[in-house]
Amino acid sequence: MTTDQALEPAIRVQGIVKSFNDLHVLRGVDFDVTAGSILALLGSNGAGKTTLVRILSTLLKADAGAATVHGFDVAANPGNVRESISLTGQFAAIDEVLTGRENLVLVAKLRHLKNPSAIADDMLARFSLTDAGSRKAATYSGGMRRRLDIAMSLIGNPPIIFLDEPTTGLDPQARIEVWQTVKELATGGTTVLLTTQHLDEAEQLADRIAILHKGTIIQNGTLTELKKLLPPAKVEYIEKQPSLEDVFLSLVGDTGETETAGDRTDGTVPAGKESR
Repeated sequence: MTTDQALEPAIRVQGIVKSFNDLHVLRGVDFDVTAGSILALLGSNGAGKTTLVRILSTLLKADAGAATVHGFDVAANPGNVRESISLTGQFAAIDEVLTGRENLVLVAKLRHLKNPSAIADDMLARFSLTDAGSRKAATYSGGMRRRLDIAMSLIGNPPIIFLDEPTTGLDPQARIEVWQTVKELATGGTTVLLTTQHLDEAEQLADRIAILHKGTIIQNGTLTELKKLLPPAKVEYIEKQPSLEDVFLSLVGDTGETETAGDRTDGTVPAGKESR
């Protein structure tokens, strides 16, 4: 990494705009992600989260604006960006015919790394999959599949990883397993951009939370900073601090956004309001 790369944010997004024909998905998105931190990009289903991730991972071109990833311009230097990142989509991209270990060995070989067998064994141990390494991936639980998927993404030690709704379709225990994996990534120095529509996920994982609504970032801050946007509620003389759900619904409203091109329709944002 150069001195300039070390000084600037791991990810910088400035005025990104993207439309699909007459459908305006991103209307000028701006945010930075500090190296070694977790930013949760929080938004309703169809808010444009996946579209933005596809732009940052060079799979899609923006109509306007600029973005850098690991110091490289995503439009001018897509090859350098791809060498610096890993992308884990909404569904585990594993080969179910292969064993967990064989999946890892295959990725290491595709990336032309030395000692793919040793790399696979290290990843199995790192993600608590050693005992299941010889089993076919088709036999894995949802949480194990997602952990294997993330392990495959991390082969080669990319400094930045994009996780696009990584807990889609997982049961509560599997979600907790994935959360722990994500926390360990950041602890190890990996920069994580996480998209989610689950408010508790953003609360559990993020150093900062950016709320994407109608194509723009309407708020960006720590959980504490966002909670300060609403006054505490008083119930029988007891102050109740606003939750992230209170902040989110206050900012964006319960609009029932529809799916946009480039995004998927898995799950919904919790809309229940706590009784007082």
